[in-house]
Amino acid sequence: MRKILIVGAGQSGLQLALGLQSKGYEVTLMSNRTADEIRSGRVMSTQCMFHTALQHERDLELAFWEGQAPRIEGLGVSVAAPDSSRAVDWVGKLKGYAQSVDQRMKMSGWLDTFVQRGGQLVIHGASVSDLDFFARTYDLVLVAAGKGELVSMFGRDASRSPYDTPQRSLAVSYVHGLGPRPEHPDFDAVRCNLVPGVGELFVMPTLTLSGRADILFWEGVPGGPLDVFQGVKDPAEHLALTLELMEKFTPWEYARATKVELTDAGGTLAGRYPPVVRNPIGRLPGGGLVLGVADVVVANDPITGQGSNTAAKCAASYLSSILLHGDKPFDEAWMRATFDRFWFATGKPVTQWTNAMLGVPPEHVLNLIGAAGQLQPVADRFAGGFDDPADFEDYFYDPQEAEAYLAEVTASLGAEAEA
Repeated sequence: MRKILIVGAGQSGLQLALGLQSKGYEVTLMSNRTADEIRSGRVMSTQCMFHTALQHERDLELAFWEGQAPRIEGLGVSVAAPDSSRAVDWVGKLKGYAQSVDQRMKMSGWLDTFVQRGGQLVIHGASVSDLDFFARTYDLVLVAAGKGELVSMFGRDASRSPYDTPQRSLAVSYVHGLGPRPEHPDFDAVRCNLVPGVGELFVMPTLTLSGRADILFWEGVPGGPLDVFQGVKDPAEHLALTLELMEKFTPWEYARATKVELTDAGGTLAGRYPPVVRNPIGRLPGGGLVLGVADVVVANDPITGQGSNTAAKCAASYLSSILLHGDKPFDEAWMRATFDRFWFATGKPVTQWTNAMLGVPPEHVLNLIGAAGQLQPVADRFAGGFDDPADFEDYFYDPQEAEAYLAEVTASLGAEAEA
C-alpha cells in the first residue's frame, strides 16, 4: 500500500486525501487545526463552486450539503454609472447550478469523515524541517497549505506572474436578512457589481452554520475608497463599513440590505495578497521533493470566483495522475508532468482570465458586457465561463474575435425572429 502525506486541510487537501483514501492508499493528513477549531473559527473564503467542481465532489460522494445549500442558477453583472445608477444590468443563466457552502462546515465535516474512515490525522503546523523528516518515510508528500513557511519552498514563476503586489483589498461579510433581487425573485444568482476605477461588490447565496445566508464581498482597488478595512477588528464595524460603501457605490444592492445582520461573530474577513503562480516542486534540505497543490502554486485573486473551483479541479487532476502512475516512483519528472497537466487544463485559463479582469477592461470587453444586456446568449455564455474559463479564449481576449462573436449572435437571433 502506497503511503502519501498531505499537508493542509482545505478544499484541495481534504478532497485529495478522501479520494486517495477511497482508493486504498494509506493517507496521513496534517492540519494546523482540529475539526472543532475550524468549525468555531472565522470564515475562510467566499467560495462559490460551479458545476464541474461540484461534480468532482459528487464523484467522491462528498457532496454532503447539496440538499441544503441554495441552488445558484444564474450569474448577474451590473456596472455602476458615475451617478451610481446602473449603466448595465443583466443575468445569465447557468447550465448546471452552482452552490456555496461555508468552508467552516465543509472542511470540519470532511476532516471528521477522513478520521471516521480510518485516516491518520496529525494536528500540527508543519515546518520545512518536519517535511524533511517525513519525506523519507512516505512515497509522496503533497503540500496543500497555501500560507506560512512551507510556501517559501515554491519560488515565484515570474513568467506566469505579471503582478508582484496585491491588486485588490478584500472584505467579506456573511449575513442573514438580505432581501431578494427584484429582477429575479424566483431563483438565486451570484451578483457581480462593477464600479469602474473603484472595485467590485459580489453578492452570493451560501449555506452557513446557522442556515441559509448571503455573502457580501467587496474587492477594492488598493488606495481607493474601498481600501478601508485594514485595522478594522470589530465585526460590527466591519459590517457597518460594508453597508456604508454599498449605499454610496451600489445603492440597488444596499436597498435589499437594510435589515441584514452578521451570521456570527466569526462572519467577517479582510485581507489582501498578490496573485502568483509558483514553481510546483519544492526541494527539501535533505534532497527530498514535495509537490505543491492548488493555491500553493496557483493563487489567483478571487475577482473571478475561481479559488475553490480551481482547488477542486486540481485535486481531481492530481488524484487521476496518482492513480494512473501505479507503483512507479513519484520522481521529479512525474511531479512536473502532473502539475503541467493541471496547469494547461485549468490553471492557465483561470490565471489568464483573472488577470484580465483585474486590469482596466479594453473597449471590446466593455462592448461584450454591454451587449449581454440585449443578447441573452452572450449573458449565458459569460456566466458559463465561470464554470469553464477556457471558453473565454474563443471570444473574450481578441477584439476581432469579440466583434465576430457578437455579429454571429445578432444574426442568429435575427434569423430566429424571422422564422
